[in-house]
Amino acid sequence: MSDRDGKQSVTVRRAKLSDVDVITDFNIRLAKETEDVDLQTDVVRIGVKRCLEDESKGWYFLAEADGEIAGQTLLTFEWSDWRNAMYLWIQSVYVDERFRRKGVFRALYEHVQELSRKPGYCGLRLYVIDSNKRAIETYKNLGMVSHGYLLLETNDVLR
Repeated sequence: MSDRDGKQSVTVRRAKLSDVDVITDFNIRLAKETEDVDLQTDVVRIGVKRCLEDESKGWYFLAEADGEIAGQTLLTFEWSDWRNAMYLWIQSVYVDERFRRKGVFRALYEHVQELSRKPGYCGLRLYVIDSNKRAIETYKNLGMVSHGYLLLETNDVLR
């Protein structure tokens, strides 16, 4: 059901173990679409399942629109000794193409932003590949800003 602005009526819920297949599929599509990386389905499925079974690894949230799973995000955690609180990291953001520009990501974002305002948390963070201009613009339109940090890593096994 859409409202008069064409936005979907979206609800957000915590993912369950029975959602492992749709999350796996979304993660595989996300990697291909944003970074042209082909992930191994069995590896991703095991990783998603482990996260769903152990909430210390992260929390998946799913957005539903018109009775379908329309999008997802994963929250992971980073302890900040400077703030004596936890940052929530937004990861694995994916919205099915059929539901883009219809308020699905906004609903996910507002849900996790509300969580980040609870005691014990000090904010939201995410990283995005710099070539994904559309996503960067979306994040900025929601009020996120860059603070000039550069992500460095080792053992990039996806390439």
